[in-house]
Amino acid sequence: MLRPFNLRRSQTRMLLSILPLALVLIAAAPSCTIQSAACACLNTGEVALNLPVDSPQNDLLIESWQAYRSRFIQDDGRVIDREDSDRTVSEGQAYAMLRAVAINDPATFDRTYSWAKNNLARLDAAGEPTDLLWAWKWGQRPDNSWGTLDANFATDADIDAATALILAARRWSCPQYLEDARALLADIWEHGTVEFPDGTRQLIPGPAAAFRLESDQVILNPSYFAPASFRLFAEVDPDHDWNSLIDSGYTMLDDLGEFSATGLPADWIAYNPTTDTYRQLPLDYPLQSRYSFDAFRVWWRISQDAAWFNAPRAQAYLEARTPELIRRWQYNRRLPARLTLDGSAETSYEATAHYAMVYLALTRVEPAIAADILQQKIQPTYKDGFWDNDTAYYTQNLAWFGLLPLEITPYRLSTTGGICNP
Repeated sequence: MLRPFNLRRSQTRMLLSILPLALVLIAAAPSCTIQSAACACLNTGEVALNLPVDSPQNDLLIESWQAYRSRFIQDDGRVIDREDSDRTVSEGQAYAMLRAVAINDPATFDRTYSWAKNNLARLDAAGEPTDLLWAWKWGQRPDNSWGTLDANFATDADIDAATALILAARRWSCPQYLEDARALLADIWEHGTVEFPDGTRQLIPGPAAAFRLESDQVILNPSYFAPASFRLFAEVDPDHDWNSLIDSGYTMLDDLGEFSATGLPADWIAYNPTTDTYRQLPLDYPLQSRYSFDAFRVWWRISQDAAWFNAPRAQAYLEARTPELIRRWQYNRRLPARLTLDGSAETSYEATAHYAMVYLALTRVEPAIAADILQQKIQPTYKDGFWDNDTAYYTQNLAWFGLLPLEITPYRLSTTGGICNP
């Protein structure tokens, strides 16, 4: 039997360990006019959008960000999923933060972050915050009021938000963002990871009780595994062993490569830590074990680890698991949007989001095929600032991340700086 999840609540936020890093950033920051409650260096006015590296995609990335900002982000900072009842998900707020810091848009970063903090807080019966994690779904309720629809958190969104905060602290010399990131990391570790009987620790997708399939099985999502982010977390939060999540995450991906006939990752999978075995989720379960829209993000997250940190396991994974997609592409120049674990196509349609994530991975494995996919499948779907159409929220984000140069590393953001640097 799986022993009870070992999730202990922190008693403090490690203030003494935060202060030295914050003071370093304060000392390094130039004199700025205070215009933002979150960071003295942020400017609420218009600034020049720019990426810290030159790329053939720079103009398109700027144009598409401006279109996305206008179409999907309200003036108050709420990111709207226009394909699903105009709801908001925590993932969308975090994606906007990641994009804003990459393209040097501090005002949009601050308002999307502020909206999430103010509206996605998880509250107890007395209305007090239970932690710093974000409720994953917000929208219109049956009584027509607007607010939290599901207070469970989604670990990938909180990980992406913490990553964005760390990058923003570096790009805009903002110590407050670093403090916020460190506080958020304490709750991600406490509530979003679990220690198994053999002593290993694994990332889980959300609250432990919500992702237990049976008493001895936990549900995992491979696309939540973010090794590049975990390496960043280890740099700023030495109180938690983030590197242990890198080890367990890559072990999971390697094991799943043998579990699936195609070697491709699944959206969701059940894991028994006692027997160290995986199983497909039941066909009538709301979450499914197939290669589809969640799993696409594995290519993005592992490509980042390979590029940002020159991680051998990341590059090895890309080289070992992309050949199935390369073979399918070479056979008929198309990739289905959904595959079963045995490799059967569940759909006849394709997905721009899929191609964008595969493109990113293939830039590190088969650049010529990556270029073909860009020319034949990604570029033709782009028009007037949008891929596919102006309601496809998820596609806009994955396509943008797929075309964002991997050379935009945390180090590059720190050295190029933003509006607060001389």
